[in-house]
Amino acid sequence: MTGALAPTKPLTVADRCDRCGAQAYVRAVLVGGGDLLFCAHHGRKYGEALRSNGADIQDETDRLTESPASARDDER
Repeated sequence: MTGALAPTKPLTVADRCDRCGAQAYVRAVLVGGGDLLFCAHHGRKYGEALRSNGADIQDETDRLTESPASARDDER
């Protein structure tokens, strides 16, 4: 995350990439309002350009490396 990103809800499985429709792991909050959602691939592809135009980036791609066992442990 960067700058003064306003608190946002965590991305869910229902949030989809605006470019390809895959599950979104990156939210770009635009300076003029609104946001864009991206999968990890498109988040990496467009992230720097969005940052250079003042967007705040909420990056949850670290969730991709969580082990399934730890997710199951949370359900108990």
